[in-house]
Amino acid sequence: MKEKQLNKKKWIPNKKERDLVWTALGMAFLIVFLGSWYYHHAFPQSFNTRTFKGVFKEFGSYARLPLLFVFSHYVLTVILRKKIVKNLVRTITIKLLKLTRQWHVPVAILSLALVTLHVIGVFLYGFRLDFSYVSGLIALIVLIPVPISGLFRYRKLDKKWHWTTGLIFTLLFLIHSF
Repeated sequence: MKEKQLNKKKWIPNKKERDLVWTALGMAFLIVFLGSWYYHHAFPQSFNTRTFKGVFKEFGSYARLPLLFVFSHYVLTVILRKKIVKNLVRTITIKLLKLTRQWHVPVAILSLALVTLHVIGVFLYGFRLDFSYVSGLIALIVLIPVPISGLFRYRKLDKKWHWTTGLIFTLLFLIHSF
């Protein structure tokens, strides 16, 4: 009885998942700290150089792969809900979905750290009004409610906001990055 009361107070009831999330948060803070330290120590004179632009673009590129992994959770869920696949492919899809579900939040947190470094680099370099910068800014604005609604998702209070904002962000992210 006491365990149930303790689990009700925690946002993430599953201890294993909660531990993964805390580990990912710690790693994310470390990534942002070390990346910011690198920005300021590798480019002490000026952030407005071609080399610095390449560095912060790399952080954005590094964020692509984990973001695509996070998005794969949505794709696999839709495939199973719509009953698009059958037999062996369905079994494989279920196993992949279990894997992506387990790692969805930790990988999303780590990719947010890389996106944060990318955004910090953009603003240190100097924001410009061109397609790439504006599309990235719009994607960032849409990204902000995704992790917040993801927290509410654990309590089933988000009313599909996490799905909706996540899909809109994915479209904007793909437009921005490609």
